[in-house]
Amino acid sequence: MSALAEPAHPSPDAVARATPADRDRFADLLRAGSLLVVILGHWLMVVVTPDGTVSNALTIVPSLQPLTWLLQVMPLFFVVGGVAHSYALESLDRRGGSRRGRYAAFLGRRAARLLRPTLAFLAVWVVLGVVAHAAGLTSLPGADGRLARDALVMVPQLLWFVGIYLGVCACAPAMRRLHQRLGLYAAVLLALGAVLVDVVRFTVPALGLVGNLNFALVWLALHQLGFAWRDGMLTVSRGWAMLVGGYGVMVVLITVGPYPTSMVGLPGEAVSNMAPPTVALLAQGVGIIGLAVVLRGPAARLLVRPAVWAAVVRVAPFAMTAFLWHLTALMVVELGRRAIGLGQPPVASLLWWATRPGLFLLLAVILAALVATFARFDSGPSRNAGTVQERRYWPDPLAGVAALVVFFGILMVSIVGVDLLGNRPAFFLVGDITPAVGFVVLALGLLLLRAARPHVKGA
Repeated sequence: MSALAEPAHPSPDAVARATPADRDRFADLLRAGSLLVVILGHWLMVVVTPDGTVSNALTIVPSLQPLTWLLQVMPLFFVVGGVAHSYALESLDRRGGSRRGRYAAFLGRRAARLLRPTLAFLAVWVVLGVVAHAAGLTSLPGADGRLARDALVMVPQLLWFVGIYLGVCACAPAMRRLHQRLGLYAAVLLALGAVLVDVVRFTVPALGLVGNLNFALVWLALHQLGFAWRDGMLTVSRGWAMLVGGYGVMVVLITVGPYPTSMVGLPGEAVSNMAPPTVALLAQGVGIIGLAVVLRGPAARLLVRPAVWAAVVRVAPFAMTAFLWHLTALMVVELGRRAIGLGQPPVASLLWWATRPGLFLLLAVILAALVATFARFDSGPSRNAGTVQERRYWPDPLAGVAALVVFFGILMVSIVGVDLLGNRPAFFLVGDITPAVGFVVLALGLLLLRAARPHVKGA
């Protein structure tokens, strides 16, 4: 769901006139808004202790953890992804052309939108890692060295979202066909699969690895609701049922089940609702999507106003870039704070809450500068926008393989970080890998994705 193509700083009325009548404005707002909420949530939660350890305010003050029931908004991004993918696939169908290569065209275009800003982010952080080593920062004893080393792992962790979302994109055409056959029952079947996975995971500890299947089942179930949203199946009455039922099930699960209160992962947890995703997270996702459905009507009436819609159009194109760089802004502030010897108040104290607005303002200024620098990578030439004219049989299957390899490459890098010179190993799925391995896998996937480009007329 791309931003409108308008001249620089068009008037609100011009933006409104350029908007197609059937555009889902609320979905655009949710896409940008969900990423902005994630940014604010991270800025609120991430804490660097005096010894240089990166911790979490929710761990230090567990009473804050119920905030995640509303701050965990990634389900909204995935449901909006389903809406966007529905539009994109319909557009491909309308343009016609050959059936061969159509999947590769869809995946290539969606992957490019994700990977351009991601690769720019990774390139900068690899250079920062090299510079940190050359300057001896990563070898410093004590807190400063620990923070320098951990930043090269912690900041790229947010790329898990890019990898998972790319995997969901790769499945979108098949999931759309499943929706066309089964409607909402497709999402129900995926949810039941997630329940079965959790039952096996928690009742047979030896089969705990099976829990990783929920990386697919949970996020695909939420994404599947996007197709239902697009087709008008999520009525207000169903929205209320999802809101009450989803949050009700979540509360029961965290009260009597093995699930933690927090809907985001916390350091030191025996069980995380995020890695792998649990049925508790799925229930919370259904609940917050239900809330969005209930608010859809009032929000749509508000977004008809030219000034409000123009604000969304101007912010939305920068949301992904802001998401990628917001932890970098936080590290800049933390390093500056430590350099001048400025301490921070105890988490959740009155002074801590009082200083959050000022901190957020400072972070926003730094992030705005980063966005202004790197937003060009979040746009670029539209690829594969024409009619697919492909006679070769292999671009589609090769695109599927490429997506799988890129998926694992990005997830590996998100786990082990970008410290190529340090090349410290970390556990991934079944064994230890190093940053070098992660980048090799990612590079291979990118080459395969490039080789899978189909012939497109008029692109």
